[in-house]
Amino acid sequence: MGKKRKVPGINASSTADISFILLIFFLVTTSMDTDSGLTRRLPPPPEDNQEDAEIDIKDRNVLKVKVNAAGNLMCNGDFIDITELCDRAKAFIKNEANDPNLPEKHVKNIPLLGNCAVTDKHVISVQTDRGTSYNVYFQVQNELVRAYNELRDELSKEKFGRLYSALPDEQQIAIREYYPQKISEAEPKNYGGTE
Repeated sequence: MGKKRKVPGINASSTADISFILLIFFLVTTSMDTDSGLTRRLPPPPEDNQEDAEIDIKDRNVLKVKVNAAGNLMCNGDFIDITELCDRAKAFIKNEANDPNLPEKHVKNIPLLGNCAVTDKHVISVQTDRGTSYNVYFQVQNELVRAYNELRDELSKEKFGRLYSALPDEQQIAIREYYPQKISEAEPKNYGGTE
């Protein structure tokens, strides 16, 4: 029988140093996605000499979306599922049949599109309960933004033959003027669990 050969042990004294260097390397070279969250622009603060102006918004031009602490969603007085919100918002914003209960249409001359009947006086008002989870709030905002994105894509394909994101800047501006994103966030209130 032959001699058993002794396998030398691995020196692990520098393993922690190597791990630390690799960690630093990956932290430095990995790109971080900083565009998470919702993009909202707050209105400018009122000027000192500005009087409180009452903004007259007709009730038909406002889509009221309320979310209670239990995550139940109400849209203009009807309880709906989150999956229905995008379609309800699209129908409201578009008002294809010029329904008198939906936002009023008026003719507007938009560069590159000409005279168009638009509902740009509409507002989607989102009001949450103080106990509403951020996840539900985020889902509601996501569905509303998706409604605008889908409407803009539909109009872009109809007018320019491409999706909104593939359009040059001047065409995107025209589409945004046709479908301006108007989501208003009211101060949270205490609705309780069943309203």
